Parts: sequence; C-alpha cells; structure tokens
Amino acid sequence: MRKRSQEEVYGIVGLGRFGFAVARELAISGAEVLCVDSGEETVREARLFTENALVANDLSLNSLRQMGFGECSTVIVCIGGKIDVSLLTVLNLVNLGVPHVIAKAVSEDHGALLEKIGAEVIYPERDMGIRLAKRLKSSSVLESINLSADTDISEVALPSRLAGKTVVDSGIRKKYGLNIIAIRRGKELITQVLPGERLRGDDVLLLIGKNNELERFLEENQ
Repeated sequence: MRKRSQEEVYGIVGLGRFGFAVARELAISGAEVLCVDSGEETVREARLFTENALVANDLSLNSLRQMGFGECSTVIVCIGGKIDVSLLTVLNLVNLGVPHVIAKAVSEDHGALLEKIGAEVIYPERDMGIRLAKRLKSSSVLESINLSADTDISEVALPSRLAGKTVVDSGIRKKYGLNIIAIRRGKELITQVLPGERLRGDDVLLLIGKNNELERFLEENQ
C-alpha cells in the first residue's frame, strides 16, 4: 500500500453490507482506504473504488502488519458472524498500535468483550434505527453512515442561508467541529474542499463529525 500520512488512511476488515458501504463512502470522499475480505468477488467490486482491496483469510498480527493496517489511523472491524475471529482481530489491531479501532458487535456480551480489549463498539441494527430516525426528523440529511456511537458521515443538503458563503465563513468547522470531506455539485464531486470555496444553493455536503454537533448545525441553519 502506498504510504501516506497516518491521518489519511482508513482500514476496513470485512466487506459485508456495512463494511462495503463505509469503505466506498470514504473512498468517494477522497480518503485512502485499505480493505480486506475473504470473498474474491466482493474484493473485486471494492477495487472499483480503491486499489487497496485485498483477499485474505489470515488476520493474524503479522498478516495485518504485512497488509499495511499498521499505517491506518482508524480501522473498522466489520466481522459479526464469527465472534472469536472478531475479538482476535481487534486484539491484533490494538497490539499493532492502531490508534482507533472500531468494531461491530452482534450482542451486548460481544460488545462488552470488544470494549475490554480496546475497541469502540457499534451495533448495526440499533444504529440503523438511529439513522432512520434522523432521516425522518430532518429532510436535510440525505444519507448517513454510523462510524461509531457518536460519529457519523452524513450527506446533507446545504442550508439555504449558507448559499453564497465560503466554506470558512460558513462556520461549519469552527463553530460545529464538522469537517466537509466532499461537496456534490450536480454531477461533479469536489474532494479537495478549500476554505475559499464558495457554497452554492444546490450543493450537497459530505460531513464527518459528532452527531450532536450535526443536529445543532441543522437546527441552527434551517
């Protein structure tokens, strides 16, 4: 894997529906994504949006290191069906020194064990309910992916009151702590969002940040 600064590299272990969606959205936003799965067909599909998609069954510490997961700032473990593999993979990533490990849990007991060995835990079914509730609550949120219990990647229609302002003048980052990782503008996808970029009324923002700050942003900019 081509080495870049640690903050820019995300790892995905397991390309089920959830893992595949997160990997694709991060890659579309311009982030470098390293992903691995045991299924050749799934990995082949992932190579349409990232060159760093690998087929592997061995998730030992040495194997994860050789694949490049030690260079990741965040790794999301999306293995749910095999709890023993999930736990061992998280333990290996923690021992590898990955700063932020997020793991999918299939039960409260599974989640408790994951937390004890150093992972931030997500519960897909519960998070899907939260995601649906957010979409029903706010028509501005077009799509959302839960990265953790309190952090989302959200696709948000630009509030009309911010049209014409630059990114820096919008206060999205300074006031709310949200980062614009991409802008959809018609058929164009802007992945290098500069502070002086002037926002347009039909823009769709791809935001990453804390859920409570996103809610505050939407409430204050209706």
